[in-house]
Amino acid sequence: MFHYFLLNPENKSNFLLQSYYNRKMLLSPFKILTPLCLKERNDIKKILVIGSGPIVIGQAAEFDYSGTQALKALKKEGYELVIINSNPATIMTDPEFADRTYIEPLEPEFVEKVIKKERPDALLTTLGGQTALNLAAQLYEYGILQKYSVELIGARYESIKKAEDRDEFRKAMEKIGLEVPKSFFVDSEEKMKQARYIAKVLC
Repeated sequence: MFHYFLLNPENKSNFLLQSYYNRKMLLSPFKILTPLCLKERNDIKKILVIGSGPIVIGQAAEFDYSGTQALKALKKEGYELVIINSNPATIMTDPEFADRTYIEPLEPEFVEKVIKKERPDALLTTLGGQTALNLAAQLYEYGILQKYSVELIGARYESIKKAEDRDEFRKAMEKIGLEVPKSFFVDSEEKMKQARYIAKVLC
């Protein structure tokens, strides 16, 4: 299991401290490895950020805070930032955090208009929670990102779909040796009987 910690607080984007958990070393579970130097992306100048939309139970409020901190860090690094969010009552949409802010519905057609006008180099997918991830996946599937040569950063399309597809997620967890609850998709009467039997045994 790998964990990454910031090594140099003055230059957060360049250095990481990599450590890993060694189950055999009970008294010293973490072993510090050599700091890694990350390659700077000089090809990315402008980044589009999708907000989390309306604040609902279980989603959005925490992303407003974390997203605001991320925007501060990105701006400090010198990136030009564009944000689109349907909710004006957020900290992220304050004018000080982005170079341009769009208060528009979080739908593919509206985001495409922003992309067409702003021509960002990249779309950061991980600052708007489930709303932003789902929308980023749609933009990729519709070919909008490819059309305007916008790179997905933060989370790749394949990673988003693997996390969203419960069966694929289960397979991924089992592949790395993690135990997950037994599960299967019910798409037939026979499997429905199996599900009812399992429910009866568990209850």
